[in-house]
Amino acid sequence: MTTFKPLSDRVAIRPAAADEKTKGGLYIPDTAKEKPKRGTVLAVGPGRVENGQTIAMGVKEGDDVLYGSYAGTEISLAGEDILIVRESDLLGRIDD
Repeated sequence: MTTFKPLSDRVAIRPAAADEKTKGGLYIPDTAKEKPKRGTVLAVGPGRVENGQTIAMGVKEGDDVLYGSYAGTEISLAGEDILIVRESDLLGRIDD
């Protein structure tokens, strides 16, 4: 199995699945689906370095997070779509 470890202040996220249908029960075609802006953290880097000191990350593996619409870089790793973003591109952590 392929493993991935982000560098610096980067975070690997598994985007949540897009909605298949509306609240009213209508199915949404693939061309009209919005990209999800929510996902689950798969891996985190060690943190950014400022003035010779490493600043710890504010998220950890398994956290649900929100991120900006155009944040990060999408990659495919072992057949799975993953989004790589900087910690500063995260909008917040979701605590259910």
